[in-house]
Amino acid sequence: MLEIFRTPYADSKQLPLATGPGPILTIVVGYLLVVFKAGRKFMEHREPYKLNGVLKWYNLFQILYNIAMLLPGFYFLFVFRPYNFSCMKVLPQGHPLKDWERTIGYAYYINKIVDLLDTFFIVLRKKYRQITYLHVFHHVLMPTMGYFIIRFHGYGGHLFLLCFFNVFVHVVMYCYYYCSIAGMPVPWKRYLTVLQMVQFILMFAHCAYTAAQPNCQKSQGLTFLFSCSAAIMFIMFTNFYVQSYMRNSKEKEN
Repeated sequence: MLEIFRTPYADSKQLPLATGPGPILTIVVGYLLVVFKAGRKFMEHREPYKLNGVLKWYNLFQILYNIAMLLPGFYFLFVFRPYNFSCMKVLPQGHPLKDWERTIGYAYYINKIVDLLDTFFIVLRKKYRQITYLHVFHHVLMPTMGYFIIRFHGYGGHLFLLCFFNVFVHVVMYCYYYCSIAGMPVPWKRYLTVLQMVQFILMFAHCAYTAAQPNCQKSQGLTFLFSCSAAIMFIMFTNFYVQSYMRNSKEKEN
């Protein structure tokens, strides 16, 4: 099975944390150990840390980082328009816009690793109820899948648009987190979950649209993988919405 890693890299430039599988797998395994074992052991006899200042700066960083991907990504997609939206294929290595595609794609991948800090802060604050299956599954899936896509598929193409949706959602999400930690009123929390659900609907729809193009030389496996991932995430976020808002509302009425 390991023979697959002897195949040539999909992209000619091998960037840090996007080469062999060792670094990203070490990060993910380390993340799980800290979240479920080491972190809880460390906090066992300690009071929860008050991280308001750290979280403000972290959320602000995430807002700016995602905007720094969103704006060039919008310009790349809708001004340069290097893709045919009915069949978005990774740009060839010699394409004049390849560095744009690679840089934005790599920045997105690194951000999925930075996102793991979300859970570490939860552990340090001893808010263990926030560490749900959905939370951990999402945080493990994104950087792991990101690595394998870069390794065997390359940066960009059909996935560029799907990641663009996700970056927009993250700008809104971290704005919510910043306002919340700063004590500002945020009555639109439930609509953030709705926005995330809409994101997965759009991802699934574009995957289905791409798969339906008879003359598009797309990766059937990758399209199927992302369709399934979008469907699973939609189901999990829908369940979260029902449990958090609809069921709680009914219980309050009763």
